[in-house]
Amino acid sequence: MTQHSHTDRRPVPRSPDLSALGATAARLAASFSALDLFERVAAIRNEIDGSIVFTTSFGLEDQAIAHAIFVQNLAIEIVTLDTGRLFPETHQLWAETERRYGRPIRAIVPNHGAVEAFVAEFGINGFRSSAAARHACCGVRKVEPLGRALKGAAGWITGLRAEQSMDRAAVPYAAVEPQHRLLKVNPLLDWGRGRVVDFVRGHGIPYNPLHDRGFLSIGCAPCTRAVKPGEPERAGRWWWEQEEKKECGLHNRPAPPAASPAAALFAPPKD
Repeated sequence: MTQHSHTDRRPVPRSPDLSALGATAARLAASFSALDLFERVAAIRNEIDGSIVFTTSFGLEDQAIAHAIFVQNLAIEIVTLDTGRLFPETHQLWAETERRYGRPIRAIVPNHGAVEAFVAEFGINGFRSSAAARHACCGVRKVEPLGRALKGAAGWITGLRAEQSMDRAAVPYAAVEPQHRLLKVNPLLDWGRGRVVDFVRGHGIPYNPLHDRGFLSIGCAPCTRAVKPGEPERAGRWWWEQEEKKECGLHNRPAPPAASPAAALFAPPKD
C-alpha cells in the first residue's frame, strides 16, 4: 500500500465501486481493534483510493482525530460546517487549531437563500417550535452543506463513538454510506469518553473550554446546554425535545457490510 502525505496529488473523482468499498470497510473493521488512533487514521488513508474528508465540529473526539491526521501529514481534508450559530469558543478553538498545526480547516457554510427562507418562515429561533422545524433548520445549516463537503470524496471520517447514544452503539467501524456513495469510517467508535480525554490531555491538544463547563457534546449555541450530573452525553442537545434520538440528520445509519465483523465490535471498552 502507498503512503500518502498532504502534498500528494488527489485521484480524479470517479464513480465509486460500492462492492470494493464494502470490502475495504470489512478490512478496516477487522484490523482496528489491534491499532491505536494514529495507526487507524493512517490505515484509512492507505486503504481508500481517492480523496478523504474528515468533518470536525471541534469536539474532543474531533480534536483527537485532527491531531492524528496533522502530525502524520496525511492527505485527508479537514472541513467544518460553519452553521452561523456556533459558540464563540468554537470559533476561537478553530483559529487556535489552525495556528497549532499550520494547516487550514475548510469552512462549508449554508446556502444564504435557504437560511433567509427558513428564518422568514419560522423566525430566528423558530427551530424550537416543533421537531419538524428543528430538523428543517439542521437540514439547511448542516445536512445540505455536508453534501457539498463530501462531493467527490471516496471516504468520510467522523468522530462518532458507540458510548454517545443507543443509536450510535449500533454503528459499525466502517460501512458504505449509500446516500453519499462513499465509505464512512468511525475510528474512535470503541473509545470511552475517559480514553478520549486522556488522549487529548496526554498530547497537549487544544480543546473547547466549554467542555470544562459541562458541555459534553457541543453544537450550535442555541441548541446546546451543559449536561446535568447523571445525564447522558447528548442530553444537552435539543433538550426541549422529548424524543430519545438526538441527531441532526448528518449520521443516518446505513446497514453494515455483510462481510464486516463490525457487529462484534460495537461495545466500547471500560476505561
